[in-house]
Amino acid sequence: MGQLIVMPKLGLTMTEGKIVKWYKQEGDVVQKGDAIFGVETDKLTNDIDATVGGVLRKIIHADGIVQVLKPVGIIAEADEDISGLLAQTESVPVNVVEAEKPTQLKEKNVEKAGNRIMASPKAKKLAKELGINLENITGTGMSGSITEQDVLDYDNSPQSKVKSSPAAEKLAAGLGIEIEKIQKNDRIMKDDVVEYWNFKRLQEMAQPEEYREGMSAMRRVISERMSYSQNTSATVNYSLSVDTREMQRLRENLKPIFKVTYTDIIVKILSRVLLEFPLLNASVDDDEIITRNFVNMGVAVALNEGLIVPVIKYANVKGIEAISEEIKSLAEKARTNTLQPDEMTGGTFTVTNLGMFGIESFTPIINQPEVAIMGINTIKEVATNVNGQLQFIPMMNLSLTADHRVVDGSVAAQFMNRVKEYMENPSILML
Repeated sequence: MGQLIVMPKLGLTMTEGKIVKWYKQEGDVVQKGDAIFGVETDKLTNDIDATVGGVLRKIIHADGIVQVLKPVGIIAEADEDISGLLAQTESVPVNVVEAEKPTQLKEKNVEKAGNRIMASPKAKKLAKELGINLENITGTGMSGSITEQDVLDYDNSPQSKVKSSPAAEKLAAGLGIEIEKIQKNDRIMKDDVVEYWNFKRLQEMAQPEEYREGMSAMRRVISERMSYSQNTSATVNYSLSVDTREMQRLRENLKPIFKVTYTDIIVKILSRVLLEFPLLNASVDDDEIITRNFVNMGVAVALNEGLIVPVIKYANVKGIEAISEEIKSLAEKARTNTLQPDEMTGGTFTVTNLGMFGIESFTPIINQPEVAIMGINTIKEVATNVNGQLQFIPMMNLSLTADHRVVDGSVAAQFMNRVKEYMENPSILML
């Protein structure tokens, strides 16, 4: 029996999702449990699996934003009437593509390259030898697959005048260049693509233009949350310099056992000090202040698409080594888009580090509904008068942003000085 594929509700607050890719195309056989399309929600991309088997008969929304529980496709048997299912969708297409029988889709000696191109192994091999792009060939084989003869016919046709090496084609595809636009009498090589690319860039620079594109789902979430935070919290910024010599010594002493970063040490210190200053570890709910006897530490991770904040749960009961391993694990999951929703929620305080970029001071924005966030800056040699002698001491600035609705300046100052005390005497952590 046919079934509508709907945009799933993946979280309590989810109202819409963005389809970023279909892994199956109309007419493809689908098994129960197969990943059929990818959905971007907030800061995660999730693969959506088929709940039934059959044939993907219709893709209603190829991409873009769709409200939750709205139909995005139809799975049914190959010869099943799906007009009733189409009537349940918001818009009924005029032409419905009839899916091929599953037996017709499993042709021997036919391979599907990418999402659409089908070619026999011999055809692929010959095309590679001749430097021909299979996308330019119309197949005459079973189910529209490209045969060896199709490649030969194309090679002898006027269309094939543009010859190029596989490396040149790969580079051109990666740069978004139509290789047919590169004018050359003989075979186009990789260097020709590079030269054409540089020429096009010079042309673009000579003609100033503005470019407009929609925000990604992640960027929209960041935009909304940062704006909400700035409009919600009464923020005050605090800065304090810390001598890092003892932290450097601790790292060296621990190196034979396990490697730790400054972030690892500071997270451990903060998870202890926050219990002494519960208002920094609090949140606001209407006219109530929520405090806790535990610390869930958010550690910001920068991705190409934006910023994401995995959370170390109950960091206050974990040692430096465990914290270090968890930070590495969560950061890797963030970069590979494999974080689970519960690994991104429940934070009570956040740390963000720009020290590796040489930043000496900044004003981080509070991660709601938390009331404070700590910024870690670069370490810089500072000339200091020590007992009448000039010494260069490695100093680090700490940048705290706190919500004055909950945290008064005197409390924030005491908190910062207590953190400084631990950072300048980190051996206390070993007690």
